[in-house]
Amino acid sequence: MVMLVIAIGAFYATPNLFGEDHAVQVVATRGAEVTTSTLSTVNGLLESKGIAVKRSELEDGQLLVRVQNSEQQLLAKEAIADSLGDKYTVALNLAPATPEWLEALGGSPMKFGLDLRGGVHFLMEVDMGEAIRKMEEAKIADFRSQLREEKIRYAGVRKTAKGLEIKFRDAENLAKAERFLKSRNNNEMVFNDGSSGENFALYATMSDSYLSQIKEEALQQNMTTIRNRVNELGVAEPVVQRQGAERIIVELPGVQDTARAKEILGATASIEFRMVDQNTDQSAAANGRVPATSEVFPRRSGGIAVLKKEVMLTGDHITGAQPSFDEYSRPQVSINLDAKGGNIFSNVTKDNIGNPMATLFIEYKDSGIRNPDGSVKMTKIEEVISVATIQARLGRNFVINGLDHSEAQSLALLLRAGALIAPVTIVEERTIGPSLGAQNVENGIQAMIWGLAVVLVFMLIYYRAFGVIANLALTANLVMVVGVMSMIPGAVLTLPGIAGMVLTVGMAVDGNVLIYERIREELLAGRSVQQAIHEGYANAFSTIADANITTFMTALILFAVGTGAVKGFAITLMIGIATSMFTSIVGTRVIVNLMWGGKRVKKLSI
Repeated sequence: MVMLVIAIGAFYATPNLFGEDHAVQVVATRGAEVTTSTLSTVNGLLESKGIAVKRSELEDGQLLVRVQNSEQQLLAKEAIADSLGDKYTVALNLAPATPEWLEALGGSPMKFGLDLRGGVHFLMEVDMGEAIRKMEEAKIADFRSQLREEKIRYAGVRKTAKGLEIKFRDAENLAKAERFLKSRNNNEMVFNDGSSGENFALYATMSDSYLSQIKEEALQQNMTTIRNRVNELGVAEPVVQRQGAERIIVELPGVQDTARAKEILGATASIEFRMVDQNTDQSAAANGRVPATSEVFPRRSGGIAVLKKEVMLTGDHITGAQPSFDEYSRPQVSINLDAKGGNIFSNVTKDNIGNPMATLFIEYKDSGIRNPDGSVKMTKIEEVISVATIQARLGRNFVINGLDHSEAQSLALLLRAGALIAPVTIVEERTIGPSLGAQNVENGIQAMIWGLAVVLVFMLIYYRAFGVIANLALTANLVMVVGVMSMIPGAVLTLPGIAGMVLTVGMAVDGNVLIYERIREELLAGRSVQQAIHEGYANAFSTIADANITTFMTALILFAVGTGAVKGFAITLMIGIATSMFTSIVGTRVIVNLMWGGKRVKKLSI
């Protein structure tokens, strides 16, 4: 059993011996595709530039080109970016050089964190004001729908300085509406009668608990969306964590180009579905003459579109989107909604069969101007990316057609990755170069080697033959730590993680020291060799277990409440404690039993 466990640990640790290749990653952005043709073009381009390609891989619509060194990596990146244009993201990366046969058996190296591999770090702030504004717009649409369902007559719903104002023509309908809306929105909205004279109005404001809920959901959904976008675009081992109530930390290891990293994250964008206003003349709309209930937006393909102001559905209800083809082989996008979104969409589309529906893409960009409070002022850009006709009453599953193939691919990617419920602003960005990361790795490894060497020499001199056994266990422990770190998908080695491994080297021999000293005591008390060995292992076990379990619990708490570097330290410490207990207690006992167990021995080399 011991040999099997150590063999498994050694197998999964082996990929770390092969290092990493310098690579260039190519990912399609808007309306483009990475195909075998792209692969051939890139390989031919690099060959003409005299850049040797070790291997080119096309997988899941992404191209990874491995080259010989960092100089060729930079040259290849510039050449590919110039050749392919702005429809592709070309980024520097490091790819594991693990042999294919080892990868096929599930072997992969440890993942390095930002401080060891280099990369980019962003601190992003969520615009909570915009999240609240969007929720107010959604509430206005909900109030209209609810009052129509209950057949309560109202004169209009709009947003004012006092809150959401619902106007009525008489007090009777106002009273009915107040009772009904309070029952439907009890924990979310606070309603107050704001009538004066012949003006009958009901004002609704969001409760404090609902405002807190909106902010928390905006932060959590934006974190999920950013994770999805990064994963969709192929950034390996990203870190997306919250910081405080309104900020998100995003770390992209291996990415060295900050501008490209921003592009990978994608624009702070959202999606809205609206009905097209077919009764407005296009030429009049182009000159700014549109009804109060409609707005004019530019179309990405050219021209303008006149859309109703009322938003039918927002992109935060989308759970899936895949490009496909209809029965006539025309491109389309298949959309899946959550339960709430399906109910909303079913209600609003049942009366619009045969009418065109538009998908509005809303993007927020940094204007370069600061607000008085120091936050970045955002510029809002809106454009219609598709217009499709509603063929039937829509529910949780429907399709968007009227697109060409590249547009369908691009729209599916955007919808699948999700829409940010509120815009985010990059308030801090930092780039850690690969040279600094390499220096951190070198220093960490040197610290580990020197620490291991000192411990090995001490154990060999002080405990002689038993010291050799302890040293074998210590070496096996280090191999197992690396193997387990490589096996766990989410484990990332950071600089503090290396410190945790160095600490584990020192702690791993504690168990053997306790056992060996107890054996010495038993021998001095006159016990036989076999009795001394048995008593040494049996009586030292409880002490070793108590010490290691309390340390493990502390590391577990650090992992649960810590972030970033603290988590990296905690996970290596926990793995090191578990493997060191196995090797120091079980592993050394196996060797001791093989050498001295069941034999007539009068003296031990301890």
